[in-house]
Amino acid sequence: MATYCLTVARLQLALGQGVRRLHVSAAFNAKAKVSMSRFEPSNFVNYEKLNENVNIVRKRLNRPLTLSEKIVYGHLDDPVGQDIARGRTYLRLRPDRVAMQDATAQMAMLQFISSGLPQVAVPSTIHCDHLIEAQIGGAKDLARAKDINAEVYNFLASAGAKYGVGFWKPGSGIIHQIILENYAYPGVLLIGTDSHTPNGGGLGSICIGVGGADAVDVMAGIPWELKCPNVIGVKLTGKLSGWTSPKDVILKVAGILTVKGGTGAIVEYHGPGVDSISCTGMATICNMGAEIGATTSVFPYNHRMKTYLEKTGRGDIAALADDYADLLVPDVGCEYDSMVEINLDEVSALPCSFSLSHTPPHPQPNHATFLCPSKLKPHINGPFTPDLAHPMADIGATAVKNGWPLEVKVGLIGSCTNSSYEDMGRSASVAKQALDKGLKCKAAFTITPGSEQIRATIERDGYSKILGDVGGMVLANACGPCIGQWDRRDVKKGEKNTIVTSYNRNFTARNDANPATHAFVASPEIVTALAIAGTLDFNPEVDYLTAANGEKFKLKPPSADELPKLDFDPGQDTYQHPPAEGGSKLRVDVSPTSTRLQLLEPFDKWAGGDLEDLQILIKVKGKCTTDHISAAGPWLKFRGHLDNISNNMLIGAVNIENDGVNKIKNQLTGDYGGVPDVARHYKANGLSWVVVGDDNYGEGSSREHAALEPRHLGGRCIIVKSFARIHETNLKKQGMLPLTFQNPADYDKIRPDDKISIKGLATFAPGKPLSTVVKHSDGTKDEFQLNHTFNETQIEWFQAGSALNRMKELQ
Repeated sequence: MATYCLTVARLQLALGQGVRRLHVSAAFNAKAKVSMSRFEPSNFVNYEKLNENVNIVRKRLNRPLTLSEKIVYGHLDDPVGQDIARGRTYLRLRPDRVAMQDATAQMAMLQFISSGLPQVAVPSTIHCDHLIEAQIGGAKDLARAKDINAEVYNFLASAGAKYGVGFWKPGSGIIHQIILENYAYPGVLLIGTDSHTPNGGGLGSICIGVGGADAVDVMAGIPWELKCPNVIGVKLTGKLSGWTSPKDVILKVAGILTVKGGTGAIVEYHGPGVDSISCTGMATICNMGAEIGATTSVFPYNHRMKTYLEKTGRGDIAALADDYADLLVPDVGCEYDSMVEINLDEVSALPCSFSLSHTPPHPQPNHATFLCPSKLKPHINGPFTPDLAHPMADIGATAVKNGWPLEVKVGLIGSCTNSSYEDMGRSASVAKQALDKGLKCKAAFTITPGSEQIRATIERDGYSKILGDVGGMVLANACGPCIGQWDRRDVKKGEKNTIVTSYNRNFTARNDANPATHAFVASPEIVTALAIAGTLDFNPEVDYLTAANGEKFKLKPPSADELPKLDFDPGQDTYQHPPAEGGSKLRVDVSPTSTRLQLLEPFDKWAGGDLEDLQILIKVKGKCTTDHISAAGPWLKFRGHLDNISNNMLIGAVNIENDGVNKIKNQLTGDYGGVPDVARHYKANGLSWVVVGDDNYGEGSSREHAALEPRHLGGRCIIVKSFARIHETNLKKQGMLPLTFQNPADYDKIRPDDKISIKGLATFAPGKPLSTVVKHSDGTKDEFQLNHTFNETQIEWFQAGSALNRMKELQ
């Protein structure tokens, strides 16, 4: 199915009359040296190389390319010889840079230290945003975090200095906002050790979330592997207006595609509706694309990106991007594997739809159409999953029908998804209307600035005062409640309640560790309105509030500047440059008695035979995210200590045997215990084990601890109906066997007390299924096939015991 792609003419119209055509003369190339960022003046944007590779691939494939294909294939290690087939082959890529947040950077840097390499091979940064707990307010929470986490911060700062990694200190802001402000640019390929790295797609970048071991590969200068993504096109028409916001686009898309509908694909937005969305609004949409399992999301270069680059001090990159404009949009006539169409505002006779009809060269007919309203309306998604989408007009009745609490206890705005200047301004616009009528929030209300630059600018421009006056508390520039770093005290654990956030995830107990909290996700302005009204069934488009004088009034749709009229206020300088002379003389010490940090020991190699009589540790029932496998919140403090954090392994997973959490039977003793305790007992007795799981196992965060912990505690294999992309790769990197049932119904044949053998490892090969023998306690057995997605390189990881072991073998 040929699909709509932006024409160059439309792009030029969007950018203005002064757009220059692509020049490839020697004179132009000589003057086109533009630094990738102000922090790395000697690393340059290389559109010439990107363009050269794209031309090679386009000629080989003999077809137009989508934007994401241009950027991804433009970074191929071998564009001439690489086998390219969407959804099938593995690509070897050369990313431009690496970014790590402090929770995942600990393990990534520990692995890099283990590699024995002296310096990182590509520009890399560490961002301290995950370890700051929201408690009483920004400044005090930040001071407390610096004290509690001093050992970890010192380790990351010294490791960064020694190995040439830039270090953003605690208080700098959330990794993805920092990247958007400083490092993302059209056409860059960036990998980050956080699942919401795709935020940078709002600036025309391909930014992909990975585990720490993948980051180590790139920092070591090794080509990085990615399964060639399919491409889902999302065509936007019309124009955003009123209460409808960029967040509503991705809330709607999540409702259409579900939490696994984007797995193995890049979501590529295009169409005339794109130009009505700000650059930071596009970033919001790309950020939350992680909730549909997408590899990443991206928008084509346009004037909104150019303006944002100029406002953030990167006008030279914008000028260069103008010259290479053809390279930074999809080719005319390119084809997508599937298509979503959303009309942002104009009533149309044609409903928007989602078609699963694959296009050549992917002949896999599978037609399905999902109707959605012809005009996008404000949405709110939840509870307990980010793809349960509701128009605001319907949520009240739906909540009553399902017994969800209507009272909104807390409204929370900010996070990596929605903490831009525009987001804060639109929220302040709503809050100012309430204040003018003598009202304050009925619910508790928190505000999380995305960066120190945003915090300083909204304070200078008066937004912080408005949000504070309406009843809000400004938290530190960090992730905070979005990732469970919230010392919440207004409800008891187990107390049923409702919160609304502008965050991205709302899995059970995600924000406050309370499984009875019903968390809903919406735009910041909708969250602000609901916090003022104090009830979930308030629809600001049609419902009235009562002013302090008894007058009835409606909130007007919010309005705010996309970017500050004055320049951004950078706030405090929180960046640590690596030493110019290098770090060879520096030391990075890890105390052997530390409870926070632990040097890594290599995992054991494959013994050369089949895996015989593995014990079932737990058969997991239903959804099992990385939060279930390796909880965040208070456990974040152990992210640098593998043995200590392994005490949270699978403590949130539901045991199918008894519907219990963290309660499984020890088959050696007959007693019931916690999952990590039973795993340790099996390991101590030389008994390897396997986990059996359901669909989309490991969805959510990129945290590789969810793969490291099972490996550390004696696990050998994870068998499920399907995997989330990042988690499957993380398991492979640590020498585990992630396998899927060839027939998903075989899941039902496995009993919690079974023994499982994995056969065929001596002839382990790409595309060749393995087999399993399942022995039941009653003496009967089942045999069936298990699929895998290993390629030759990944099989070498398994045989060596881990990807890191294999890296050392090759040195």
